[in-house]
Amino acid sequence: MVEQVIVGTVGRPQGVRGEVTVRPRTDAVAQRFAAGATLRTADRDLKVAGHTLTQGRLVVAFAGVTDRDSAEALRGLDLWADAGTLQLDPDEFHDTDLIGLVAVDPDGNRLGEVIRVEHPPAQDLLVVRTPSGDRLVPFVSALVPEVDPAAGRVVIDPIPGLLSDGDADDED
Repeated sequence: MVEQVIVGTVGRPQGVRGEVTVRPRTDAVAQRFAAGATLRTADRDLKVAGHTLTQGRLVVAFAGVTDRDSAEALRGLDLWADAGTLQLDPDEFHDTDLIGLVAVDPDGNRLGEVIRVEHPPAQDLLVVRTPSGDRLVPFVSALVPEVDPAAGRVVIDPIPGLLSDGDADDED
């Protein structure tokens, strides 16, 4: 079975011709949403008819989705594609590679577990479930110096307050 990765989530309809906004969850938007690409949802395949960027938003047209009502029916669906179709750089990871990794500090102490990856416009965020609750960790090398999916762990070098509700003077 081919590994699937999430590439976007359908938002609201755009206009009256069946186009939808999509929150991309991939760095390869042009390839993943190219005309003719097939994306999967939980219960059906959708063929991309085309895409544009409108006011900074990704707008996608799917074959057979031709009116606002059918576009509205897609709202909230996650869009999946085959993982193997794109080559990753050594410092890039699929979301599925990161979810479930144990988060540890540089000394190897357990901090929590990666439960999700978010892709807002500025930078990717790891959602780490800690004893203090779910925390957002910017996925940048200064805070996440090591990712080792084979070992099942990610090293997070947290700044004070990033993963806990504790006081900053605990660092004295």
